[in-house]
Amino acid sequence: MQLQNRVVWITGASGGIGEQLALQASQAGARLVLSARRQDELERVRAACANPGQCAVQPLDLADFDADSAREQAEAFFGPIDILVNNAGISQRSLIADTDMAVYRRLMELDFFAVVALSKAVLPGMVARGGGHVVIVSSVVGYISSPLRSGYSAAKHALHGFFDSAAAEYWDVGVRFTLACPGFVATQVSANALTGDGSSNGRVEASTAGGMDPAECAARIWKAVAAGRYELLMGRERVYVYLKRFLPGLFARLLRRAEQR
Repeated sequence: MQLQNRVVWITGASGGIGEQLALQASQAGARLVLSARRQDELERVRAACANPGQCAVQPLDLADFDADSAREQAEAFFGPIDILVNNAGISQRSLIADTDMAVYRRLMELDFFAVVALSKAVLPGMVARGGGHVVIVSSVVGYISSPLRSGYSAAKHALHGFFDSAAAEYWDVGVRFTLACPGFVATQVSANALTGDGSSNGRVEASTAGGMDPAECAARIWKAVAAGRYELLMGRERVYVYLKRFLPGLFARLLRRAEQR
């Protein structure tokens, strides 16, 4: 699916990968609905777009929303959604022993259930129109895991299981899915990550700061969408996916030596 004149709804559009997805889609001629919690940051992104008049701002808190109402509000700007980009989410930095169950539930709500709810809200319309595209910004940890990310990894693994089924079920009706799985990307994701008591981690880690440029990540995602590609692994960390698949014992030993603080 090409972006010209398409209606594209992007969650988590106030910064990082989501912001770059919005800027590049606007440059390509898409009509955008930008969603996130912070309206001021959404307005900043809208103003930076190539055609701000074809960009709408829809504040949305995925921790407390009704998916069908949110979809109706999004479609009120430019019409039915052609491409939904599920980019919003939150990471984790805490040991299992230190993590409250409320934190695990929040991670699942934001990183799994909200994505499923929004996707289910737009899918009937896509089916009725004979096509559409749903993008899921997942992570390399949707295939593997590591210390300090047990809940985040579990939510991303759940996304993969759900959308593997969705891609098969909706193939014959023309709806396509792209599961984008980057490694480290230079964003605020580690600073915003939840600690064991639900507070923010508050620091950008060196591994994150040294990650892929979010503009490059966004460009690869849009290229995959245009090609109708389902799975997209990005970043040097993707080597660990293959290592776990073909040398699981070695991968397990490396994981035990990973930083746990």
